Amino acid sequence: MLRLLFVSILLTALAGGAYYLFTPEGRQLIDRVTINWDRQDNRGHFRSGRPLPGTPDLSRFSARMNEAGVKPGMPVHIRIYKLESEIELWVQKNGRFERFATYPICMWSGRLGPKLKEGDRQAPEGFYTVDKDALNPNSVEHLSFNLGFPNAYDQSKGRTGSFLMVHGGCASIGCFAVTDGVVDELWAFVTAALDNGQARIPVHAFPFRMTEKNLRLRSGDKWAPFWANLKTGHDLFARDRVPPKVSVCDGSYVFERGSAATVDSAVEAYCPDTVARPSPRERAATTEARNTE
Repeated sequence: MLRLLFVSILLTALAGGAYYLFTPEGRQLIDRVTINWDRQDNRGHFRSGRPLPGTPDLSRFSARMNEAGVKPGMPVHIRIYKLESEIELWVQKNGRFERFATYPICMWSGRLGPKLKEGDRQAPEGFYTVDKDALNPNSVEHLSFNLGFPNAYDQSKGRTGSFLMVHGGCASIGCFAVTDGVVDELWAFVTAALDNGQARIPVHAFPFRMTEKNLRLRSGDKWAPFWANLKTGHDLFARDRVPPKVSVCDGSYVFERGSAATVDSAVEAYCPDTVARPSPRERAATTEARNTE
C-alpha cells in the first residue's frame, strides 16, 4: 500500500513538472538553462585558448573574403541573436546583402528581453546604428563599438543605460563580447564601411532566431508583443536582403522597405504616412507589456 502511494505521489510530481515546462515560467527556465550552459561552454573554450564552437577559420580571413567576393569598404549590416549566442556579418553585394560570417558570442549578460535601466546588466534588443563616434579603438576589451542604446524607441519608454558595446574578450555587464579575433574581423568591415561613406551601420539585436515556432513557444511571455514587433523588421530583411528603414510610432517600431539610400538611416521617432499604425489591439498589448516593466 505504501509503495503504491509513493508511486502515485511520484507520478503526480512528474506530471506537474512536465506541465510546468509548458508554462511561460517553464519556458523561461528552459531558456535560462540553455543560455547558462552555452556561457559555461564558451568560457571553457576561451580560458583554454581554444576557438569557440562555430568560429570561422580566422587565419583564412583574406581567403574567405576572396571566396565570398567581398572586401572591407562595402556597406555592412550586423544581426545579433541572444539565445543562440551568435552575431552575423552581412555585406552588400550587387544591391543585396549577403551573409559573410556567423560568429559565436562568447558572453552576453542578462536574460531574454530588452534592457530597461542602467545597471540591470541586461543586453539590449532592438534596432540600433553605429557611426564613427561609436568606435573605440582604445577599448580595455581590445576593440569596441557602441550600439547607441538608448535609441528613440528606448527613450520613448524611459529606458536608461550607456556604453552597451560589441567588444572583444569574454566578459559582459550588458555588452556582447565576441573574443578579440572575431572583433578584429568585425572592426575591419565596420570601420572601412564608415570610412567609405556609410554614415551608420545598422545593428539589429534579437532575443532568438525569429521563427514562428520560437515565438509560439514563448507566446505567454510578457515580452511576446515586443518580440512580435521585432519580427516584423526581421522578416522584412529576410524577404528583401536589405535592412528596412526603422522608425518609432505610437510606442512601437514601424518599418518601411529599405533601399540603398536608406541603409544608413537613423532610427527616429516619427510616423511614416506609408506605414499603417499599430491597431488598437496591438497598442493595448504594448501598453500591457509596458505596465509590467
